[in-house]
Amino acid sequence: MIPRLLASVLCCYAFSAGAGSIEEANDLTKQSIQNIMQEQRIPGLQIAVVKDGRVVLSESYGLANVENRIPATRAIRFPLNSATKAFTGVAMMQLAEAGLVDLDAPLSRYLDDLPAAWRGILVRQLLGHTSGLPDIVGQQGSIEGGGEAAAWRGAKSRPVAAAPGEVFAYNQTNYALLAQIISKQGKLPYERYIAERQFAAVGMPLSTFGDSYDLVSNAAIIYAYSPRGTSAKDDSNRLSHWFYDIPYGLWAGGGIQSTADEVARWLIALSKGQLISQSSLQRMWTPEKLNSGADGAWGAGWPVLQTKPELQVAGIGGARAAFIVYPEQRLAVVVLTNLAGAHPQRFIPRIADLYRDNAQRAK
Repeated sequence: MIPRLLASVLCCYAFSAGAGSIEEANDLTKQSIQNIMQEQRIPGLQIAVVKDGRVVLSESYGLANVENRIPATRAIRFPLNSATKAFTGVAMMQLAEAGLVDLDAPLSRYLDDLPAAWRGILVRQLLGHTSGLPDIVGQQGSIEGGGEAAAWRGAKSRPVAAAPGEVFAYNQTNYALLAQIISKQGKLPYERYIAERQFAAVGMPLSTFGDSYDLVSNAAIIYAYSPRGTSAKDDSNRLSHWFYDIPYGLWAGGGIQSTADEVARWLIALSKGQLISQSSLQRMWTPEKLNSGADGAWGAGWPVLQTKPELQVAGIGGARAAFIVYPEQRLAVVVLTNLAGAHPQRFIPRIADLYRDNAQRAK
């Protein structure tokens, strides 16, 4: 059943409820999003809705830069953070289709200078976060040891956290290693591979890479209401800058900055087979199996939110960016914000419900 569903994902059919229903859904979405922004005090937001292979709604609200009153237009770049991993998953599928990577092969086939305990880990176990590797990123969300080289030495010196395939454990080391495989097998630096094989192929001229410390033009400033530990009486309830650090070697796990429109365009291209085949799409969206036979929480670069009664897959990043794809509904919703803690993956399903076909709503 899943192949049939994936073959129809977001493809071009008429919206079964009719044009008037799309307009109604759009109106309700606009109202709902503005209410959510007010409730959660989100400074700026972009939303794009894909239904039946086309963007049926694209809106931007609020401010990309609060202190300078710069609007959050549709052309402002927002960080995808860990939703970048979905692009990395597509890159690995592209290399697999080209015969340049075997997802069932051990890391030692492609990378040298690995600790002995790392060499037998399978490429697909990196993609699905079942490698058991120690995390190069510390509990505070940044690399440890005074720089990338020192962080790698530290990670490689630590014992593995679990046997490969034993447990699901979200881990940035996995995607840093995948970037190295992509660069080596794709004959291009990771960011150039993504730019040439995905951004340029789809038409995403605004999409790029960087973090809070990089000089990225027309980029939204990231904010949070988290306490800073100051003596200010409003410390726990004050909008402040939120700085995030994603060094170059970790870009495959969280480095993309883009717009909701361009992510929507990428999802449409993905659904139409312009980036990878339908069989690769199916494999990418299938949960990685654990040694026990149980499903892990991720496929290849994508969180698999559920498989039954309908498949739902996502890209989720930084507690502020998310897109969810509903293949059976030929539907996807992209929401990018500049508030750490907005968690759009939590309210996207409410938006998606407005666009579901009548038969599905009745269930």
